[in-house]
Amino acid sequence: MSETITRRDMLKASAAAAAGVAGAAALDTLCPSNADAGSPLRLREAMFYEKAGRQRVTCGICPRKCTVDPGERGHCGSRENRAGKYYTLVYGSAAALNIDPIEKKPLFHFLPGSTALSIGAAGCNMDCRDCQNWEISQAKPEEIDSRDLPPDTAVGLAKRYQCKSIAYTYSEPVTFYEYMHDTAEAGQQAGVRSVMISNGYINRDPMTKVAKVLDAIKVDWKGTTEEFYKKYCGATLQPVLDTMNRVKDLGKWLEVVYLVVPTLNDSEKNIRMMARWIKRYLGADTPVHFSRFHPDYQLRNLPPTPYATLERCHDVACEQGLHFVYLGNVPGHKYESTYCPKCGANVVERWGFQVKTVNLKDGKCPKCGHAIPGVWS
Repeated sequence: MSETITRRDMLKASAAAAAGVAGAAALDTLCPSNADAGSPLRLREAMFYEKAGRQRVTCGICPRKCTVDPGERGHCGSRENRAGKYYTLVYGSAAALNIDPIEKKPLFHFLPGSTALSIGAAGCNMDCRDCQNWEISQAKPEEIDSRDLPPDTAVGLAKRYQCKSIAYTYSEPVTFYEYMHDTAEAGQQAGVRSVMISNGYINRDPMTKVAKVLDAIKVDWKGTTEEFYKKYCGATLQPVLDTMNRVKDLGKWLEVVYLVVPTLNDSEKNIRMMARWIKRYLGADTPVHFSRFHPDYQLRNLPPTPYATLERCHDVACEQGLHFVYLGNVPGHKYESTYCPKCGANVVERWGFQVKTVNLKDGKCPKCGHAIPGVWS
């Protein structure tokens, strides 16, 4: 890593991140390329796999439980069987690197106004047709430019730029699990927190293990039916519900995002069902973000989500008793801010990814004293 990165460089990287650029500009600035080195695969023996006979292995990271022959890879493309040993190919390999506002993840009840060093690697264990980072999530590690960024170096970079956390994001951190785990562990020892930005498609034991070194988790809930997950994500719903329950049981801060896709998952019935489930199993204080869809990847035929649809989702969720319901990708909307559920006071005012004011006193509403759940310091 270069030692000549200036504050001006950092501000350029931050500006790129604020503009939503998940790649080249900030990657080049924060972790300059060694042009002669190319983009070699970064191997490390994988966690959570079993021998399956005849040099085959069965992966235990996610619900797919891929059984992989020698010389082949799992569904995510980032794990390979080499002579009966399973390897991650992206350990310490950053395909995307930015300094982001934590609000971009989005996490609204976790250190508002702070920045996160955001890292992504190639691969994903879902095939979402609306993916907005498909260039890295649907790519093989050797197909995209990546930089060497081992765990200790990533933590040092976060501290250097005064990022309070490291976010594992952009693609799916389940597929670069070992890299995430070891970086979060190193960060924990150095006083840098870690957040997992995930689709929640992960098995019990890996989730339990990595949760020990994480401080917050955001789960993307794609749709409310198995049919939706099968058709538009190439996956299944129940493991995602199980993960959210597990995160709650483990006592980790959890926020949920629901991308509202017009005509596909935006019915009032679906939103009501989702809100009821969250209240029953995760609690009424769990923050829920309804995000605006923009046409991308394989769903370019659909329009952006109308504001009226998002507002209806907000109202339905609130009617079901959820206390903290937000709208995403709608800069300047009043439902970006946090309001006290008891007296209605605006306790965290936002505009897009920018936090304008934090009106909390020891995590409580200064007007009525009601406790606002979250990680505030």
